[in-house]
Formats: sequence, C-alpha cells, structure tokens
Amino acid sequence: MARKPKIAVIMDENTSTGGERYDVSKHYFSAIGRAGGFAFGIPYAPDMVDDVIDEFDGFVSVGGRINFPAEWYVEGDQSQYPPSDRLAVDMALMKGFLGRNKPVLGICNGMQMLACLHGCRMVSDVRSFWSGALDHDRADVFHDVEMVAGTRMTGIVKADRFSVNTFHREAIVKASDAVVVTARGTDGVIEAIEVPGYAFAMGLQWHPERLDPESHPGGRVFDAFVAAAGAR
Repeated sequence: MARKPKIAVIMDENTSTGGERYDVSKHYFSAIGRAGGFAFGIPYAPDMVDDVIDEFDGFVSVGGRINFPAEWYVEGDQSQYPPSDRLAVDMALMKGFLGRNKPVLGICNGMQMLACLHGCRMVSDVRSFWSGALDHDRADVFHDVEMVAGTRMTGIVKADRFSVNTFHREAIVKASDAVVVTARGTDGVIEAIEVPGYAFAMGLQWHPERLDPESHPGGRVFDAFVAAAGAR
C-alpha cells in the first residue's frame, strides 16, 4: 500500500486576541485528507523549519491577515494588518520547500506571499487601488473568475469560468515575469497564479478547501497538489 503524502500546513493566528492563539480552519485538513494526504499543523517555531522541510512532502500556506514587508507593496502603500510571528516561519518554509522542489500551495494570504517572493507587488486595499473592483472581502458572496487558457491550473480545473468564494482586502496588482497569472476576476483582479519551473507552485485567492472538488472546478487544485506531493 502506497504511503500517503504528509502535508505541512502553517497555522494561522487569531490576531484579534493579541496573537496568543493559533486559529486555522478545519477545512484545510479535511480537504487534504479527502485528496489522499495527511495534514499536520505547523506552529511558529523557527527551530522546526529544517526538520519540516526534510520530513514533509508538500506545504500549504493558508489564508490569514498579517503584516507583510513594506517592499512587497506598490510605492506609497503598506500593510494595515498587525505584525505576526507567522511571517518569518511561513517565509522560511515556503522558500525551503521550493528550494527542494517540493509542492507548495498558497491560499489567499499564502498566494500573496508566493507571488511577492517572486517579484510581484500588492496593495493593501484593492477597492481603493483598482477602479471598478468588486467587493472581494465578503465571505458570504461568490463572484466569477475567468481562467487563462493554456496554463497548468486551467488544465487542472477543466473549466474556463466559474464562481469562487474570495474574502480578501489585499491583492496582487503587479505580476512579475517569474509568475504566470492563471485566473482573474471579472473586474480584472488577479485571482490565481502559478510559478513555472517548480514541481508544483500555485496560489489562489479563493478558498478551495471550502469547495467540493467533485462538483466545483475551483476545488480540484487540492487533488492536483496532493498528487504532486505523492509523486515525489
């Protein structure tokens, strides 16, 4: 019997309680399990980073709202979120997994980190920056995204357009040459990316862990991610 891939999931933080509690949705763990992997929550412990990179087959950087470096934003902008111990560990894990060519999936906050580590730039409030932008920061509202033909992610979701559940205020607005934009909202806002050259490095602004991959195209990325982790 084949060994199930072990997936490291960085824990999120409840910044509303002063940063004293880890707080991460169970949906990430159930989605990884449904796709055939074992998910393990990773705390903000710098001395664990090397061992996690060695022992795990893939890495998920989950959604969250933490203070990113000022240089990741367009000129004159900066994060409006509180600092978090998550940042240093999250970055070290993402860089380490990519350096070992192990699969990485970034969701919401995690997509922004993946993009900015590869030269993209973001804004702290997309509706203030992007004329005509939809209200993306509503957990109860779905909106359409349009996939970019010919990308690896479009081949995974097997659809050109579908509705997704995004809840983000920050957004990537400038893509670098190192990154391929794979989906945009109908307002033009970047909703998904991939970084060619790695075994698997993808980012989504929507939350695939809350979508059923059997019935929703936007949820199929977890299946491909876990399969890539298992293929190592």
